[in-house]
Amino acid sequence: MTWDDPYGSDVLADKNWRRRGVVQPVETPAERDLVVEVVDGGFVGAVVGIAEGGLVQLEDRLGKVRVFPLGHGFLVDGRPAVLTRPRAAAPTGHARSASGSFHAGDVRARIARGSRIFVEGRHDAELVEKVWGHDLRVEGVVVEYLEGVDNLEELLAEFQPGPKRRVGVLVDHLVTGSKESRIAEAVAKGPYGANVLVVGHPFVDIWQAVKPDRVGLKAWPEIPRSIEWKKGIAQALRQPHENQEDIARLWQRILGRVRTYADLEPALLGRVEQLIDFVTG
Repeated sequence: MTWDDPYGSDVLADKNWRRRGVVQPVETPAERDLVVEVVDGGFVGAVVGIAEGGLVQLEDRLGKVRVFPLGHGFLVDGRPAVLTRPRAAAPTGHARSASGSFHAGDVRARIARGSRIFVEGRHDAELVEKVWGHDLRVEGVVVEYLEGVDNLEELLAEFQPGPKRRVGVLVDHLVTGSKESRIAEAVAKGPYGANVLVVGHPFVDIWQAVKPDRVGLKAWPEIPRSIEWKKGIAQALRQPHENQEDIARLWQRILGRVRTYADLEPALLGRVEQLIDFVTG
């Protein structure tokens, strides 16, 4: 376990927001699905269109649509922004994928490597696919989910990692003293430690890796230990939570708000990039 982080603690940090102590508003095209907050009134919504007369249409998490004049009076990622009419996309040979890498176009997926990336659950796998799917297909890396990490050592013994069969593992809530940290330490000291990399993010669940304003929240709420976390989140969002189907539908709504790496917290971004580098290096 080391705190040395060559991937950076915040890959999205921008040191030019402040000028002489004053936060300067930034011109921001009102692209579809951009999540913004209206300073006057606090309405938070995603851009769903531009109406006649220079009005931007915003839809909140409950499906309510309101219109506001383009220009000053908005926040994007908590920073002052001047919304402008989006420009028509110009043709380019250097399109970016959802992860921010250069898009390889219609290249065929590479035959799968022997190496793998394991994540804890289905939602983790879906989020990684949503943002890094293009990169993973180009590199021939398969992502599988474990349904928890309790059986990780047994799975590794079956998989038999080696120099050409590396394994990267993404773990939820990998913090000092946790069960997950003890498992990671045991794997690192075990017979496959040289060819297995276990990294993690600090979030209780992968849902928290989505920036809260993308779903209309100021911050993800604290859920008491006596309440199942995802059901507690559904309650806080005033969404149905009686059964697993309700939770699955809510996750799809959250996942639908993710378009690129900019919709995710830096604490997750660096870890996934680290795993991809490890299994393809």
